[in-house]
Amino acid sequence: MLDIRRIDDTVAVAPQIAPEDIAAIAAAGFVGIVNNRPDGEEPGQPTGDAIRAAAAAAGLRYTAIPVTQAGFSHPQVDAMAAALADAGGPVLAYCRSGTRSCNLWALAAAKAGGDADTLGAQAAGAGYDLTNLRPVMDALARGA
Repeated sequence: MLDIRRIDDTVAVAPQIAPEDIAAIAAAGFVGIVNNRPDGEEPGQPTGDAIRAAAAAAGLRYTAIPVTQAGFSHPQVDAMAAALADAGGPVLAYCRSGTRSCNLWALAAAKAGGDADTLGAQAAGAGYDLTNLRPVMDALARGA
């Protein structure tokens, strides 16, 4: 079942989506999809290529920014910021649970100057806790 959690008017996150969810995602007004999950993380998960093909068939942008257990890197944060900025409308980012997608959005927003308290409240409204990310968000906001 599709579980879209809106963070704000420009971005939402979700647990793993399937190719058959793409029509509903497009109908919900999203223009882009960001995949933050590496292929093969879990048996039976849809591949990024399958999601990409379904997104293309529906006229949606697709960006893969896989985040592994190794954590987040500056290039991933920059890629997320670019994917959101280039989409031209609302974006749905997904991973296994939505947490990595929410965290990556928050890091990109902090790096762009977003207020960590506001970002934390937005994430909490979608069911995610950014408490452990606060030091990194503050460092990114300072340009570190």
